[in-house]
Amino acid sequence: MSYKVIFKKSAAKELAELPIIEIPKVRSAIEKLSDNPRPEGVKKLKGSSDPLWRIRIGNYRVIYAVDDVIRIVEIRAVGDRKEIYR
Repeated sequence: MSYKVIFKKSAAKELAELPIIEIPKVRSAIEKLSDNPRPEGVKKLKGSSDPLWRIRIGNYRVIYAVDDVIRIVEIRAVGDRKEIYR
């Protein structure tokens, strides 16, 4: 059974602002989260009140939350590794 992937409005905007060549790679990685929200290489972020997860796609990061009860992956942020954690 797969998860539904939803975007925060700000995360969708951040994805649209990535370099055009990177958007398909990032979008593909995000789509794969519907089948497996915790793929190999995922890391749980510390210091947040919500349990957040992070995946790497080259120099870009996707930060998201997973709700296993209602089977939703909420994309919270998408961006360059230098700026995403600020």
